[in-house]
Amino acid sequence: MPMYLFRATYNAEGAKGLLKEGGTKRRETIRQLTEKAGGKMHAFYYAFGEADVYVISEYPDAATCAAVALAVNTSGAVTIQTTVLVTPEEIDAAAKKSITYRAPGA
Repeated sequence: MPMYLFRATYNAEGAKGLLKEGGTKRRETIRQLTEKAGGKMHAFYYAFGEADVYVISEYPDAATCAAVALAVNTSGAVTIQTTVLVTPEEIDAAAKKSITYRAPGA
């Protein structure tokens, strides 16, 4: 299944909810959300910096991942950005494909 990296940032409302529920309860909530959508959560970390939470999960397809992202983003408490992760084997396969590209102005 394709792997995805989610970077989540809480707004004030979301941070208040996190303080109320605690970090482990939020992690379990996200794990359950992921599994109900047919996916598997591999990692969940809180962080300092650009994002408050980093999650690595796999989903059966991009549409399922998009549905999860939309559900989370429309909550109004958190904003997530999603990145498709590519394995080294997928890069090997991509390197074997012949693609012709003309740079702008070339």
